[in-house]
Formats: sequence, structure tokens, C-alpha cells
Amino acid sequence: MARRAGGHVLTQSGLTRGVASASAPSPLAAPRHVVAVIAFDRISPFHLSVPCVVFGEDRGAGGLPEFDFRVCAAEPGTLTTTAGFSIAVTHGLDALDDADTIIVPSWRDPDETPPAALLAALRAAHQRGAQLVGLCLGSFVLAAAGLLDGRPASTHWAWADDFARRYPRVRLDPDVLYVDDGNVLTSAGTAAGLDCCLHVLRKLYGAETANYVARRLVVSPHRQGGQAQYVQQPMPPNPRGDRLSGLLDWVTGHLDIAHTLDSLAERALMSRRTFTRRFRLATGTTVSAWLLAQRLARAQQLLESSDESVEAIATMAGFGSTASLRQHFAHAYRTSPSAWRREFKGA
Repeated sequence: MARRAGGHVLTQSGLTRGVASASAPSPLAAPRHVVAVIAFDRISPFHLSVPCVVFGEDRGAGGLPEFDFRVCAAEPGTLTTTAGFSIAVTHGLDALDDADTIIVPSWRDPDETPPAALLAALRAAHQRGAQLVGLCLGSFVLAAAGLLDGRPASTHWAWADDFARRYPRVRLDPDVLYVDDGNVLTSAGTAAGLDCCLHVLRKLYGAETANYVARRLVVSPHRQGGQAQYVQQPMPPNPRGDRLSGLLDWVTGHLDIAHTLDSLAERALMSRRTFTRRFRLATGTTVSAWLLAQRLARAQQLLESSDESVEAIATMAGFGSTASLRQHFAHAYRTSPSAWRREFKGA
């Protein structure tokens, strides 16, 4: 699955829920959730833009929550980017003092120790209960601050071995897109940062809000799979225009019926061996793992958006029994379907 699924995942303790406000808050209104993003010299514009498009866009007219969004500079002066242009940031590290969520979108060089002032600001924020997010190489910054010691974490697969050598006390999982350890989250590289930010939004305001933002960004709100799909993974020449593509679309619409490797190979008019090879090329995983991921995603969707009973959802998602759904859900997320519904439905 795309998310890290240990006992530490999906724990919500210490999480501050924001309150939407389309105008200046009244004395009686709760303050807006403060999201601060750390910029630095030689930053990648893409990595900086990811939290900006999720949390910094003005969507108040659509009834969506607005954030007190800040981009903060770890260093004074105009910052250069890897794309050849410069940016001016008006906030310094003092803007982190009251931030509810602090995002480190990347880091310029794993060999370079981040500035002492930045590390101290992150430690102080963590101590007072802020939620910290390290995207891609941003996990190196959180680790350098000592905030990942003894905790699970992820980073870009290309730097996973280097990360493990530098920070042996961190429980690195290089095979997932992001890890949620309550008030500290880390993600894999590039687009996985978007997955992680959407997950943070979902934790704060629920599935409907995150799904709306994902649609506006034309991305999936629940990307399935792990980094293994993107590590030297050859792609078929036309992955969306062949029989296998049509079969995958058909299966996702018929998860309530039983599927096997043989039945799917037969439907695709392929031998078992050819089907297995082409399926792995197209999806990066096995048939059974892909089916389970689709069924879990369908169960999540139904739990969050419908009033169907857990028993009915187990059937609709193809688990066959409530016991099977609960077993797989507990293994994947260390929580129950009912607890998931309470946390995310109508949040």
C-alpha cells in the first residue's frame, strides 16, 4: 500500500484540527490552522510548490478551509532555485513559533548539515506539539534534528542507503510512499510529497476536502503502491491502450466478485505466464497484492462516503466476509474499519 502501515500509523493524538474561515476571524472564532513551509537557497521549485498548491491556494469561495499559510526562509536574503530564477521570502524562522504544521519540502544536499538555527527551530516546534512533515530529502533535515530517532520514516529511494548509514537509529522503510507517525510524517521523493500533503489535509478536514483538492490538481487522492514501482521499472509501450488496461478497469468496477490469477489471465486471453509478466510490468506488483490494494481502497472510500454497514462494505469490496475485511484492514492500517469511519467520515 502507499502508506506505511505500522502501529504508529494513523494515530491522531496531538493533531490540531483547523477551522475554516473565509474572512478575518471574529474574537470568538478559532484561529486558522497555521502551515509553514521551509524554503532555502538552491531549492527545487517543484518541491516548494507541492505544499503551496495543497495548502496555500485560496479556495475559501468554494467553502473549503483556508490556512494561515507561510513560506519561511531558513537563510536571509534572496534565495536561488535549481531552475535558474530567484525567490524572495518575507518570513524568517520566527514565523514557525506558532505554526501548527511545519513542512520541510526537501533539502539541497544530504552531505550538508542544515543550519543550526533551523534544526533548533524544528526541535522547539516539535516539543510544543507542532506537526512536522519532511518531504523527500526533507527527511534528512528532520533526522539531523534528531526528531526521527526510534521512529519509522521514508525518503527518496535513491538516497535510502545513504540515509540508513547516516541515521541508523531511524527505522527507515524505503518501500512506501509516505509514513504517518502521528505528529511526524515523512515521504518518498517528488510526487510522493503530494500524496503526503493530501494525506495531511485529509487528516485535518476529512476525505471530502482532500478528494476535492485532488480533483482540482488532477491527481488521485489515494495513490496505491509503493516506491518499488518506480525503481528501474520498465514500462510497457502502451500501458493504457491494450487488453490488460481494459481488464484492470473492469476489475476495479467488479471488485465484489472473486478473481484469481487464472480467471484474469483467461479473461485477458493470455497464458498464465504471459499475464503474470505483463501485469507486473504494468503495475509493479503481483495480482494478489494489486487486488488487495484495490479492495482496501474501495473499502476506505465506502467507509468515508457512504452509510453502508461494515458487513455490506466487506461484500461490496470483495472481501467475502466482515472478518476478512477487519483482518486485512488491521494488518494494513493497525485500526478497524469502524474506527477508520469515525476518524474520516464527515471530518
